[in-house]
Amino acid sequence: MFSSTSGYERFMGRWSRRLAVAFAEFAGIRDGDRVLDVGCGTGALCAAVLARYSRVSVTGIDPTESFIESCRKEFPASRFAVGAAERLPFGNREFDASLASLVLAFVAKPSAAVAEMSRVTVAGGTVAATVWDHSQGKTMLSQFWEEADRVDASLKPGEAQPNMSRDVIAALWHEADLKDVAVEPLMVEMTFSSFDDYWSPFLAGQGPAGAYVAAASENNRTAIMRSLRDRYLGVGPDRPFVIRSQASAIRGTVPG
Repeated sequence: MFSSTSGYERFMGRWSRRLAVAFAEFAGIRDGDRVLDVGCGTGALCAAVLARYSRVSVTGIDPTESFIESCRKEFPASRFAVGAAERLPFGNREFDASLASLVLAFVAKPSAAVAEMSRVTVAGGTVAATVWDHSQGKTMLSQFWEEADRVDASLKPGEAQPNMSRDVIAALWHEADLKDVAVEPLMVEMTFSSFDDYWSPFLAGQGPAGAYVAAASENNRTAIMRSLRDRYLGVGPDRPFVIRSQASAIRGTVPG
């Protein structure tokens, strides 16, 4: 589901990069911090952090080798490694802040990932994450699955994501004994120049939604495309339109 750097960038990468700017501000990083980017993907959060702080150092880790290679080329002064969030290959108290953007829903054991982020972060440092808020159709992806389910009622691999509500992620932070836990909504707005600008990235097969579209029958794929076009454009001509997606961001402090 996550292998093509260019396909991911066209699909979720542009959302990730826009969300990363707001998330970097929310996390409260200080210039000069050693920052760990867990599940760095194609470098959206790394780019936001490096653009905002001149003296910060960033280390990224991701299980997808092609994403890591892309990050190494884009950010040659930073450090990147292939690895899993649940088993971070770093020593205790190695970073001032450990961040995870749009990652926890894809981790088999989110509690283990949060515990590892806490382990590698200094006392008084920050552990923070952001996840899409899929409740009540508040994201582009939840809206896609609603229309897909209207067309095809079958069980779809990858559609069901772990419950990452505000209460659930707050519980993860408290379970890890993090202090001063704060949760806030972050809203991202994306303008699409046309319906094809929105739809064509699904065809690259990236992420659960893209994988489903790529594997769907031609009839179902066409019906879903038309259903989504009606949702966003109605019966009018093709034109630019805006979609808003809401995420929840959480941060906490590693105790001394």
